[in-house]
Amino acid sequence: MPRNRRSTSQFNLAFLDVMCCGFGAVVLLVMLLNGDMVATRREIVTDLRSEVTRLERQVKVGTEHLVRLQNSMVHTEKEFVRTEGLSEQIIASIEQTKVELATMSGKSQAARKHINALQSDLLSLDKESRRIGAEQQTELAKGTKTREFIGQGDRQYLTGLRLGGKRVLLLVDASASMLDETIVNIIIKRNLDDRTKRASPKWQRTIRTVEWLTANLPADSSLQLYTFNTKASPVVTDLKGSWIATSDNKNINRMIAALKQAVPQGGTSLYNAFADAARMRPRPDNILLLTDGLPTQGKNKPTKNTISGDERLKLFLQATKALPRSVPVNTILFPMEGDPMAAVSFWQLAIDTGGSFLTPTRDWP
Repeated sequence: MPRNRRSTSQFNLAFLDVMCCGFGAVVLLVMLLNGDMVATRREIVTDLRSEVTRLERQVKVGTEHLVRLQNSMVHTEKEFVRTEGLSEQIIASIEQTKVELATMSGKSQAARKHINALQSDLLSLDKESRRIGAEQQTELAKGTKTREFIGQGDRQYLTGLRLGGKRVLLLVDASASMLDETIVNIIIKRNLDDRTKRASPKWQRTIRTVEWLTANLPADSSLQLYTFNTKASPVVTDLKGSWIATSDNKNINRMIAALKQAVPQGGTSLYNAFADAARMRPRPDNILLLTDGLPTQGKNKPTKNTISGDERLKLFLQATKALPRSVPVNTILFPMEGDPMAAVSFWQLAIDTGGSFLTPTRDWP
């Protein structure tokens, strides 16, 4: 009997091949994916280990800091307890001090009242003493002065002026040069109105000087006040030829008021001033001369408008020859520029006549 033959199916063989190939592909894919996952897992594990290490370090640092804080807190608590004890002692000391102060205040209250009363009495006595002293000084001053003169400030100068004499003649320079100390300003001011001229600081100083002189003349002397520029004349016309007692305040005030109304102007003739002094009867026995320099003309008006320093000196020497004999001349010089020989000349005049010479500061008198 013949053997049966198996028949092979081509279809089944191909299917197995396909299945094997597919299975192999899956295995390969799994192996590839597993390798990537292992690498990723290793990276994740490494990162986690780093984070754990960092956190462990932070925990360690935090633990150390916590220990320090705990130690500090313990120290602070000890300090608080000590400070609390000290504060109780201080409060007790303050209370004790308050009690002591209250006790001392009560004991010293009567003494304080007594001291205040003594201080008040002392101030009253001091004021009274000053008032009496001032009255005494005023009375002493009135005993030596015929008039009151109030200047700026409490100044007293040792002038050296000879203010004695029975008949004292005040010769006041009222020329244009008495408007200022510089030639330029003199030229400017001589063209201004009379009110401005009278208000010139130099002229006001001259007036204050006259007031000071009249206030310091002897009580038993007599006075006459003349102004001069190119001519000389008494400031009060109806008093010409009369000697006014220094105690005659009415007429002295008239002279001062008339001088304040005078206007400095014109040239300077010292010759005419001295000549008028020589013609007075009875003649003066003391001359007080207020001027600012050498004369600019003699007896008569000059023929030219300019004059040199040598010519002014010659005019001064001619004027001195017109003086009454044996009469001292006391000069108060208010210097101006451009007249260097004035101080020497008037100083020599004081020596020759037995008078005095003074160049005052700007704040005198």
